[in-house]
Formats: sequence, C-alpha cells, structure tokens
Amino acid sequence: MNKIPSIDLSDFLSDNTERKQKFINEIGNAYENIGFVALKGHFLDDKLVEDLYTEVRNFFNLPLETKQKYEIPGIGGQRGYVSFGKESAKGKKEGDLKEFWHFGQYVENDSALEAEYPENVYVEELPKFNDVGKQTYKMLEKTAKYVLRALALHIGLKEDYFDSYIKNGNSILRPIHYPPITEEPKNAVRAAAHGDINLITLLMGAQGKGLQVQNHNGDWIDAIAEPDELMINVGDMLSRHSNNKLKSTIHRVTNPPKELWSTSRYSIPFFMHPISSMRLNVLKECIDEDNPKLYEDITAGEFLDERLKELGLKK
Repeated sequence: MNKIPSIDLSDFLSDNTERKQKFINEIGNAYENIGFVALKGHFLDDKLVEDLYTEVRNFFNLPLETKQKYEIPGIGGQRGYVSFGKESAKGKKEGDLKEFWHFGQYVENDSALEAEYPENVYVEELPKFNDVGKQTYKMLEKTAKYVLRALALHIGLKEDYFDSYIKNGNSILRPIHYPPITEEPKNAVRAAAHGDINLITLLMGAQGKGLQVQNHNGDWIDAIAEPDELMINVGDMLSRHSNNKLKSTIHRVTNPPKELWSTSRYSIPFFMHPISSMRLNVLKECIDEDNPKLYEDITAGEFLDERLKELGLKK
C-alpha cells in the first residue's frame, strides 16, 4: 500500500447499514495494511480549528522564561509545557527538534481518576488558550470514540466495547511547535521514527510535506491530509490488544529542505488513551492457529509507564 486511504466518518454515522459497513471495511482494511487513514466528517469545525491554531501560535510566541513557568517538574511532562529537545524517540539519544504543550482529561464524576491524573495547567497570559484547548479535546475525543466503535465491529467485538475504557481515559492533546532550524542539525530530526504508545492518534496539521509513514516494505510514504481531514493511526496499545491485527505504524517528521529552515511547523495530535486499569491482554478474537498470542498480559497504566521511561520523560 503506497497511499494513505481517505474515508468519511459520516458513512459510519449514517442510518444506512451499507454505508456503515463500507466504513468498517475501509478502516479495517487500512489498519490491517498500513495503520493510517485520512478522515473526513469529524466533529471539529473550521472556526474551532482556526481559533486553536491562533491560540497555539500565541503560546509558543511567548518569551521562553514565560513558557518555562508552565513546565511542571515531577509529572513526566504529562501536563503543561515541555521545552525544546526534551523528548527523544525510543532508542535514540538526540532530542527531537520540537517543543510542545499537553492538555489532559477533564474528568467527570470520578474522584479516583481525578486524584490519579495531574491537573491541567492554566496559562494566565492567554485567557482563551485553555478554553479552546478544552473544546478541541472534547471534539477529538468524540471523533475517536466512533472510530474505535467501527474497529470494535471490525474485530468482532460489541460496538461499544471500548466506550467504558475511554470514558475519562488518560488521553492527551499535544500542540507541537517545530521551530525554525538555525543550524545544521546533528543527527536530529523534528520527530524521529517512532510508533505511538496509545490506542489511536488523531492528528491535526498534516497538510504539507513532513509527516512520513513506513509501509511493510520499509518504504517511507508522505502522509499528507486535505485541509478538512484528520490523519488517524493505530498506536501500540491497540496493536498489542489486537495481536497485531491492527498495525501500529512507524512514522516520523522529517526536517524541511534548507530553503524552508526559517519556517515554523505546527501539528496537533490527540493521543487517545484508555483508563490505566484497562487490560491490554490479547483479545481471543484475534488469536487462531496462524496467529498465536504475541504479547504478555499487561495493563494500559503499566505499559504507559514503561514507555514514558524509554522516552526519557519519566525516571
């Protein structure tokens, strides 16, 4: 597969059973073969997207000492600001050429989870920043819920299988700024080749070259979305849970050609995580004679902890 398939969520949401099944087949086939789709028909409207990019640019344009006020020690970068070069891909020493922010879950009616998650960090200088971030978080979470419902049906589970695991889940909205490149990077790229940790990732801002996906032949494919599309990929948690039936795909963000070094790039992924107690044990529906169980039993919380340590975000 050498092209990212484009699909429309409105097919799944329609009352037409044929359209709904068409969506399930398309997304299932894409995730079994390449692990990425471009999705139209999601719940973000143009005004919200425009407002979010404005607020994100405003934040990253603040002086460094102002941004650093919002870098919270001791929480593995799970909320607030993470400064330039702090995160590196698994197995790589060099830090990625990016700075970013984390919005986390807005817990409803669950005091235990409220105590478990770090609090969201509020930016005093930008009164709209947090409100727009919260609205975007909610709309991407809603979109992700329906994508997971389609995947549940594709695997042979009940449609609402994932619902209780993602309600108040440990999901993260991460606005990323890749600043202009001022000198030849020493073996560093904007985001080194990696797989995502979580169930699925919904990415805003994949217009234009930069994001690349590795297909099963080892070729790197440009993943370029239309302005009204989100790029959505499978993460390692879902890949593990489905015994690799749904594939977590290695991807990267390359450095631009030298003539574009002076430009910033912004992208905004939403990492859909379940609650930490979800068991990621391989589903029996995904095991047969040709596909024996590939992974040991583990919870989502244990798996996340392991990976944050590998990324250098947690000691």
